[in-house]
Amino acid sequence: MKAKRLRDLLKKPGLVRAPGAFDAWSARLVEMAGFPAAYMTGYGASASVIGRPDIGLMTMSEAVTQARNMSSAVDIPLIADGDTGYGGILNVIRTVQEFETAGVAGLQLEDQVFPKRCGHMEGKQLIPKVEMAAKIKAAADARRSEDFVIVARTDARAVTGLQDAIARAIAYADAGADVLFVEAPQTVQEMEEIAGSLKLPLIANMVEKGRTPFLTAYELERIGYKIAIYPVSMLYAATRAMINVLKRLKEEGSTANCLDDLVGFEEFNELIGVEKMRALEKKFS
Repeated sequence: MKAKRLRDLLKKPGLVRAPGAFDAWSARLVEMAGFPAAYMTGYGASASVIGRPDIGLMTMSEAVTQARNMSSAVDIPLIADGDTGYGGILNVIRTVQEFETAGVAGLQLEDQVFPKRCGHMEGKQLIPKVEMAAKIKAAADARRSEDFVIVARTDARAVTGLQDAIARAIAYADAGADVLFVEAPQTVQEMEEIAGSLKLPLIANMVEKGRTPFLTAYELERIGYKIAIYPVSMLYAATRAMINVLKRLKEEGSTANCLDDLVGFEEFNELIGVEKMRALEKKFS
């Protein structure tokens, strides 16, 4: 079971690197690259599914469908972004059960007011600490398997300061969270204070040109983080590549001069597993 595999990764030594995927194909590429886990980025999924920013516009059912497709495409555990749980306590209960049924290994819930904003955007607002602790308690109780991982994220650093963020994380741990995610610390010293103050496994959010220092895996592990997510790397790389090829096609009337930047027909078919599917088909024909 993928949730048990994620639990095992959390118990083993070393930093777990989980690149951000936004659809089934990007999740498969993460797996093929040899990473032990993937992170379903709400930021990227919102762009992929509805073509809109990560400001609470994507619905729970849309997110669950995307998570199901992604989890079904890979054998590695997937940690999904569940935003605020899409409402109050009863919504959180249903959200946890829907994502768990979809096959994800863990679910991230955050303490923003709905509709939320991306963690590195301005204008965030928080729900009271006791309300979020109640959500985490409900989430932990709602899961069908004890292996299913509940990630509690606080966005308090940018709103009420670091000390409140740490206090909130402690309250969420007491409520039953398995992993803590203090979003957007702004210095290495803040990251060290977070790691020194909290006892559960910690997530570091590595966003290129974001608010948090962009550290190496070795540096994050030294500080005390257990999971590093890279939510936008693949999304930004794919977006830049697609913009460039479309620009050349529009200006030159052909992609003939872009061939070195593209995978070939045979290479893509091999990556996506055409021959394996054909072999499976022949087995029963």
